[in-house]
Amino acid sequence: MYKEKKMLKVVLKGHDYEYEVSELIKLFTSEFEYVEELQNSEEKFLVNSIEINGKKVISKTEVYENGSIIGEFTEQKEFEKDYSELVNNSNNYAEFVEKLEREDSLAVKKAARWSIKKSMFQALKQIMPDSYVPWGDLTGIKPVKIVHNLISDGMDDEEVLNYLKEEHFITDEKAELALDIAKRERGFIYPLSDKKISLYVSIPFCPTRCYYCSFPSNSIQKYGNLRRKYVERLLDEARGTAEIIKNRGWKIETFYIGGGTPTALDAEDMDYMIENLFEIFDFSKIKEFTVEAGRPDTITEEKLRVLKKHGVNRISINPQTMNDSTLEKIGRKHSVEDIKTCFKMARELGFDNINMDIILGLVDEDAEMVKNTLEEIKKLSPESLTVHTLAIKRASKLNMDMDSYKESLTQYKEMIKMIDISMEAAKEMNLNPYYMYRQKMMLGNLENVGYAKEGYECIYNMQMMEEKQTNIAIGAGAVSKFVYLDENRIERVDDVKNLEIYLDRVEDMIEKKKREVEKNAN
Repeated sequence: MYKEKKMLKVVLKGHDYEYEVSELIKLFTSEFEYVEELQNSEEKFLVNSIEINGKKVISKTEVYENGSIIGEFTEQKEFEKDYSELVNNSNNYAEFVEKLEREDSLAVKKAARWSIKKSMFQALKQIMPDSYVPWGDLTGIKPVKIVHNLISDGMDDEEVLNYLKEEHFITDEKAELALDIAKRERGFIYPLSDKKISLYVSIPFCPTRCYYCSFPSNSIQKYGNLRRKYVERLLDEARGTAEIIKNRGWKIETFYIGGGTPTALDAEDMDYMIENLFEIFDFSKIKEFTVEAGRPDTITEEKLRVLKKHGVNRISINPQTMNDSTLEKIGRKHSVEDIKTCFKMARELGFDNINMDIILGLVDEDAEMVKNTLEEIKKLSPESLTVHTLAIKRASKLNMDMDSYKESLTQYKEMIKMIDISMEAAKEMNLNPYYMYRQKMMLGNLENVGYAKEGYECIYNMQMMEEKQTNIAIGAGAVSKFVYLDENRIERVDDVKNLEIYLDRVEDMIEKKKREVEKNAN
């Protein structure tokens, strides 16, 4: 990170891409502010400007210190059209863009953002050469999507790697990881089909709320009496949604019940819900049925038997850490021994595809504690392991009470050690990386990686990350993604997060989905 206490000053000339610039600078430092003009001071200044010159957009980033220029980086992108006349008749960049046709406007804006990011990234690297920015100038959450597009455009492995390193400044290690994952995913995702979909069901209940969590979650203590009513209303939404799916001729490829914590439901409610969902939806083409058993303090033999009875062929038992002291700090009400007991119980009941999640960077944890977590997981030998890097979510307790946790959060050098430990442990367990995504406010600007034994990759996870398949989601806080392959477009339709509002407005949730489908019906 940027170690100087002096604030980095940023001046933007000729454009207002402040959001995009901010997201890039945050990869290096949070200590920056925008100012109107360059000043003669000891602080470092970045001055970025763009201009349209005929068929090119040109971005120039200058680095100043003590009022003197110490670096200059220029990047340009060429258009098919020459915009000289329109530029000459415009007072500024914003007015020029406003006069363009929509398609041209989008192309110009995309080129401008690209050139700004490239020139500014190089300037930031000059100012902060020791910063660890493994994903280069990528601020998006899904780098593997870029690789899929490059492969589809006909690039071979070497060309893809060169593109990632030269165009985006990605490190060799991360470029190879992204390529490896994309190649593994393609066998599951391609050929693309607009007739296959995934189905997601949200169960927004938990025993307690973990300090890092931002997912829909309502404590059993406060809302437990609403669980049965929630199931009934969820089934109402399912009936309306099933009609949409049937009318579109869609076939459900994967089915995923998540949360919250689905096993926060009573065994009787879980049985009733799944039995009815199988009557409502056509699962005759299903390849995968996952349920997040999640927290050990919600898992019982009776509930596992219900899942087994209904053909669930993949479950998650998520410890997050195998250190008792950390479990207590993050708000978990179970022990490491409870995790082991639940895992062994699931094995004895015949579950042969079990995933485990861990989070790197939890409060007060160091590399040695992560090593202990992975040693304990090795003994259990799950079929897949999902390694998350702690992300500071806006709606989490961690973010709201940041001052209390600031000193105990993992620094990026320690986080790199943790990532390396997890990669090595995955290799030792014969687990291959098969999907990946990144999040904003992620410690160390790193990534989340899913590892799995050959043949145990989660199709749902891959489809969700690469967004090449429509995902229909029901339940409080669920977000449906309608994918339009021919237009390379995605539309999101969300269900309300608030549990009590959801119970009153299920019919509205169905109508929102119907409107989206009807709006885009051929």
